[in-house]
Amino acid sequence: MTRLTDYQTFLTQFLRNQQTTGALVPSGRALAKALCRHVGQGARPQTILEAGPGTGAVTSHIVERLREEDCLSMVELNPTFAAHLRTLFDTKPAFKHVASRCRLVEGSVQELGPDGPDGQDAQFDLVISGLPLNNFSSDHVNDILQAYSRLLRPGGVLSFFQYILIRPAKMAVSTGAERDRLKSVGATIDGVLGEREFAREWVWPNVPPAWVHHLRF
Repeated sequence: MTRLTDYQTFLTQFLRNQQTTGALVPSGRALAKALCRHVGQGARPQTILEAGPGTGAVTSHIVERLREEDCLSMVELNPTFAAHLRTLFDTKPAFKHVASRCRLVEGSVQELGPDGPDGQDAQFDLVISGLPLNNFSSDHVNDILQAYSRLLRPGGVLSFFQYILIRPAKMAVSTGAERDRLKSVGATIDGVLGEREFAREWVWPNVPPAWVHHLRF
């Protein structure tokens, strides 16, 4: 029943806010698993930031992989999704178990300052992004990627996804300003990948298929 509620909530927000909700359904298990590849790794505790957790499809995988001293922060702009996440942490056993080490911030990732919300350290070992970058302007994408770079500790890892062939397909049927926007977004993302990308995973069993980029800053 929870999964069905997640789908209904996600679909409603997609229909209302297509720019900030990037798909008709939440991320599938295979995509969530790939995005969480580096959660729970290393000898020391991790501080993790999830940007754009939505209904918690990826969050549930993070929660499963959190170790005793790992901490999770989430930043969600959509108030409906934020309320849904709070309900999960209040009611779902796996979420309740780690709730004391998790915090949710309503807002954008660009708004996280050098001291973080609540005066806490905003330097993270791992950033997992669920934001639909291809929906935004190139300037907005650049701001988001710059925020990730600023929020990560030296050597920290950013994991984010793109839907396979979606941008090229849209470019093929777009003209004028929309085609220019898509081309510029692609150039902005490619400019950040460069030598920073140390792994890329193809996730075919997802709707739609996607690849996951892993970058080290």
